[in-house]
Amino acid sequence: MTDALIKQRIRQILDLLKEEYGVPEWQSDYDPLSVLVQTILSQNTSDANSRGAFQSLMASFDNWEDVADADVDTIASCIKCGGLGRIKAQRVKQALEEIMQKRGRLELDFLNQLTSSGAEGWLQQLPGVGLKTARCVLLFSLGMPVLPVDTHILRVTKRLGLISPKASLHEAHHSLEEVVLPEDIYQFHILIIEHERRRCQARRPHCQGCVLKRTCMSYNL
Repeated sequence: MTDALIKQRIRQILDLLKEEYGVPEWQSDYDPLSVLVQTILSQNTSDANSRGAFQSLMASFDNWEDVADADVDTIASCIKCGGLGRIKAQRVKQALEEIMQKRGRLELDFLNQLTSSGAEGWLQQLPGVGLKTARCVLLFSLGMPVLPVDTHILRVTKRLGLISPKASLHEAHHSLEEVVLPEDIYQFHILIIEHERRRCQARRPHCQGCVLKRTCMSYNL
């Protein structure tokens, strides 16, 4: 299937998902540094658990400088409800220390002055920060048109036939950014994840009542 046809299908999919779930509007609740920490805490856990861990961390320290100065065990105790407390505590502390070393202060607002690829590259220099985490920071805090691909988006886009069934997460980032228009990236990300939660679940997708069944490659097999 050509890129042009895939782009056409994506617009059709987005229209159907908007009718089903509403139109998501971009808004930034936190600054880029806070979103970075929040994204690290979201790894390998549920949204509810990661939110609880982030809120607990915010309530336990006055600022990110205090978090950077704290020992790993203290940070881990604050975020234990999110799972993998010590591992994530180490990642958070190391990332904060690296930012302080590189920038002389704890803030990432300067990323808005870089190109999206330049900002991605800068963030990926930080310990434990891969492409998905970098793109989450740029999309959700600064509204940059970059598409983070997690396991949920990977699974749904494979089922829909938008990417190769053998594509890795890394490959999916680059395949999807070629066919999702920049102005559609935020809505695509939010709506595909919402659809996965409500319908296109990992073990038991609810295909019969799915709004996308007529355009889904997996349903039509």
